[in-house]
Amino acid sequence: MLRNNVVTVDLGKIRQNYLLQKSLLPRKTEIMPVVKADAYGHGMVPVATALHSMGAKHFAVALAEEGVELREGGISGEILVLGPAMEEAAEECVRHDLTQTVFTPEMVEILEKEAEKQGRDALIHIKLDTGMSRLGFDAENENTVLMVEKLAQSGSLHITGIFTHFAVADEDTPVSRDFTRLQFERFMRVCNRLQADGVNVGLRHCCNSAGTLLHPAYHLDMCRLGLSQYGLDPDPCMKALLDVRPAMSLYTVVSMVKEIPAGATVSYGRQYTAPTPRRIATVAIGYADGYPRSLSNRAEMLLHGKRAPVIGRVCMDQLMLDVTDIPEARMGDIAVVAGSEGGESVTFDDMARWAGTINYEIICGISKRVPRVITE
Repeated sequence: MLRNNVVTVDLGKIRQNYLLQKSLLPRKTEIMPVVKADAYGHGMVPVATALHSMGAKHFAVALAEEGVELREGGISGEILVLGPAMEEAAEECVRHDLTQTVFTPEMVEILEKEAEKQGRDALIHIKLDTGMSRLGFDAENENTVLMVEKLAQSGSLHITGIFTHFAVADEDTPVSRDFTRLQFERFMRVCNRLQADGVNVGLRHCCNSAGTLLHPAYHLDMCRLGLSQYGLDPDPCMKALLDVRPAMSLYTVVSMVKEIPAGATVSYGRQYTAPTPRRIATVAIGYADGYPRSLSNRAEMLLHGKRAPVIGRVCMDQLMLDVTDIPEARMGDIAVVAGSEGGESVTFDDMARWAGTINYEIICGISKRVPRVITE
């Protein structure tokens, strides 16, 4: 390897995951793959291209610049920008036919001015806040319906959808199910009122990956699939419900193997002391590559199909493994950071559990200096 570390992404598994989830949806329900944050670290343009070839007609990104990158990568169809549109972002959205999420009067004004300036429509989705308390017009505020009705009459804005975001769709408990139902009811009250008033709001969508699986009654016109598209589960309770396959693996290389005596300490802060003579391997991955420092003295990797614990603190560019029980370990060996080997596996879910976080954060945190190798 030219680089010490590498991520492999299997587009075949992403395609399989797409088809599996599509089979669970009503024929009328569209899928919007969420490819923001470089497709959760998997490579935005290759992933979108693969799914576009499978029939996906809608994509979601966080930033206008991500949408522009998709357009320049040859992706047609709707590209929904989930984040805010300031002046420069609005200019790019209108120019590249990106669909901008709208959730404040100020954004409406910015987009209207830009659309008039360029002499073309600005495409928008309306975002409703039904309980997430993050972004969106308040679904409980009577003025929200009036605002959307006013937008529908704009000569420069074209509404192509309306949506909300569930806060606890991934929690399969009675309290969380009740709250998700409340969010859906708030959303539908606004949609039904607008429909009764003759307003065409386009595609209605609520469900993320978890909502798609656990709340089939809320699928509506479209579902936004993010984490599950990449073969990971939003919550462990869903593993038995959907057999998606992880598309990403992460590897590093052994740069040195040495023996240390009992009592020797390892890495910064001397947080590991060898209880007996140990054999340790230094591997060339660290927190600058996106391997969390919180995995110090907690995680494991695979070497020759055997589990090797991380010992001592994770450094910026490297860390140490205890390979005392892996006598065949040598400089230049490939270590599996996340993936399978010899019947053993270390998953991104494992890493998240050890780090006290969620699998989303682990995969999105793998840095750009780790090259992605895309396979079909």
